[in-house]
Amino acid sequence: MASKPTMLTAEGLKNLEEELEFLQNVKRKEIAEKIKVARSYGDLSENSEYDDAKNEQAIMEARITTIEAILKTAVVIDESNTSTEHVHLTSVVTVEMIKTGKQAKYKIVGSGSNETNPKEGKISDESPIGKALMEKRVGDVVEVETPNGMIALKILEISK
Repeated sequence: MASKPTMLTAEGLKNLEEELEFLQNVKRKEIAEKIKVARSYGDLSENSEYDDAKNEQAIMEARITTIEAILKTAVVIDESNTSTEHVHLTSVVTVEMIKTGKQAKYKIVGSGSNETNPKEGKISDESPIGKALMEKRVGDVVEVETPNGMIALKILEISK
């Protein structure tokens, strides 16, 4: 079964490649040194430094595996060819919350890309708001079920 492609921006691809490089070339060596030092303390059965270092190693190796899997299926979105007619991956969407009049700006990023960062306004295309906005146009109103209840959003602008 073929893996689903992971849609990434050029920035997202660069960030993952840099993280992978750091984990493989810097962090691995640091953790190996921690394990070596912890081993020198003797009895491994009651050695919390050794256990901690081995756990850190396992978490790091899992992250490396995840990044490698993402990069194998990565497809970089050519943002120069994207339109502002409707919302799609890489769109920057300005919305107004109809109930409050408050405005928000979201950049739609790929769900498997690890680029999501709601604090920076980067939301996944598979998040409730991202999914509701996909393929919509300026002036459209969408209703979204959020953890805080149903909200209605009006699309004010779509940009790159």
